[in-house]
Amino acid sequence: MRVIFLKKKNLVFFFGGLVLIIFFALIFMRLYSFSTVPTIQVDPIYQGNTAHPYVALTINVDWGEDIIPQMLEVLDRKEVKATFFITGRFAEKFPEIVKAIHERQHEIGNHGYSHPHPDRLSVEKNLEEINKTHEILTKLTNTNICLFAPPYGERGENCLIAAQKACDKTILWTADTIDWQEPPPSLNTLVNRVTGKRLTNGAIILMHPKPHTLEALPIIIDVIKAKGFQFKKVSEII
Repeated sequence: MRVIFLKKKNLVFFFGGLVLIIFFALIFMRLYSFSTVPTIQVDPIYQGNTAHPYVALTINVDWGEDIIPQMLEVLDRKEVKATFFITGRFAEKFPEIVKAIHERQHEIGNHGYSHPHPDRLSVEKNLEEINKTHEILTKLTNTNICLFAPPYGERGENCLIAAQKACDKTILWTADTIDWQEPPPSLNTLVNRVTGKRLTNGAIILMHPKPHTLEALPIIIDVIKAKGFQFKKVSEII
């Protein structure tokens, strides 16, 4: 009888211990799942939805106050809406230009405050750049700014985490005019780089307010339209 009693006692301890192990394992798995499931997309966006023949023009702005009004006239004439990514310091210096862009119903995004190299900054400094510009642009346009184009196209971990914390989507590009290069590229180079093989459904096209870009802009628009594409704002194609 004593031997049977000990076996039952051991079984009680065994099953009791097993229940505790399963219980704590379930708690751990639940906590781990909550801590690892991302709530916001961190990866940058290089291209929009490819299901439709839509493309987006993006114009990154930290200079060009003399060129932007003329670009706006071209966009008006061609009936095209674009997305302007603007630095905070430019917006502070030229608020009327920002308001003119907004009043023409173009989209406005965040390009940082001082156009630094994001990959050289901490998460906190990147977030400061984004938030400071967000406040300036929101005040000028009375709209919520939720798109961020990092200066120089840098996309290191600190930059992407900061954008995530700011609840911004990080926007890069599919096709780059390389209009920022010095000496300036030829007109044909500017046009061909964004109307050739890189021109696909959902393409995001990068340019800046420079004199040679202004000259190329109406040609770029006409060629892209002739190929059957429609222009949309970035937020409309991602």
